Amino acid sequence: MRLRTTTAAIVAVLAVTLVGCSSDEGGETEADATRSTVAEPSSASDDSASDDSGSAESAGIPPEPTGAERDAVLAAIRDVNGNLTHDEDKAVDAARNQCSSLDGGGSDPDHSAAQRFSYDGVTLTDDDGRHINIGLRKTLCPQS
Repeated sequence: MRLRTTTAAIVAVLAVTLVGCSSDEGGETEADATRSTVAEPSSASDDSASDDSGSAESAGIPPEPTGAERDAVLAAIRDVNGNLTHDEDKAVDAARNQCSSLDGGGSDPDHSAAQRFSYDGVTLTDDDGRHINIGLRKTLCPQS
């Protein structure tokens, strides 16, 4: 349940980020949009688990990889910077969310990857982001 909540929150933040890039028409502030978007996933019942995965898939976020696929995703990230996989769950979550950017949801997916994977004291360049995207396209996000 915690993973679904975390995933839903990440999707909500991404949606708000994209909405925040547009003009502020209609009087709704970015904070209002965040509250309304974040409130929806957290109020979902456990019975709507399939709805949550459908929302993630429609946002371009693939299901969580397991087994050999998970190992391949982590290896692709580790090839760019081994420090990014100290927290494997965090790296996999970032990779899943990066797929939405690779599916056309972002104007500069290399920069998006560099920003998304710059955590735990690691700062990546856009070139690092490009290499992560190459690895993700071969493993987790092949339709991109």
